[in-house]
Amino acid sequence: MKVRSALSTLALVSGVLFAPGFGVISGATDANAATKISHATATSMFRSSGITWSSSGGCSDRNNPTCTSFEQLNLETAKGAQTLKSATGCALNITGGTETGHAGGTYSHWNGYKLDYAKSTCVTNYIKNTFSYIGARPGDGAPQWKSGSGNVYADEGSHWDVIYFNCGGC
Repeated sequence: MKVRSALSTLALVSGVLFAPGFGVISGATDANAATKISHATATSMFRSSGITWSSSGGCSDRNNPTCTSFEQLNLETAKGAQTLKSATGCALNITGGTETGHAGGTYSHWNGYKLDYAKSTCVTNYIKNTFSYIGARPGDGAPQWKSGSGNVYADEGSHWDVIYFNCGGC
C-alpha cells in the first residue's frame, strides 16, 4: 500500500512539473503554453454563441491570407470572443483569425492570440464606453482600449483588432 501511495504521489508531482507551461522544469513560454483548438472546435463554439465569421476569399485555409481560419486558435481567445458577444449583446462577426497575412509577433493572429471583428456601432460603443482608453498603438497609431481583464482592443479603422491574453472573465 505504501508503494502505491508513493507512486501515485510521484506521478502527480511529475505531471505538474512536466506539464506544458507549468513547473520549474518546463521550457514553455506563455505564448506556446496556450491550449490550441481546431477550426472545427472554434466554429462550433462561435456558432453556439451566435457569433458569425466571414472571409474575403470565402475559405478557411490557414495558409491563405484571403481566408479566415481558426486552426491553432487559443482556447482562451475563442472564449474571449464568446465573452464579448455575451457582454455586448451585439451582432459579432469575425473577419480575421489565425490565417497568414497578419503582422507577426508573440501575441499575434498566427499564434492564436488575436481576432479581427467587423465594425458596428453596437460593438464600437460598447468598447469605447466600457473599456479604458490607453493611447495609440506604437507603430501604426491605432487607438487602443483595454478591458478590465487586460485584453486590448485596437481600432484599425475598418475593423477591431483584439489581443486576448485571457478569456475576458468567462
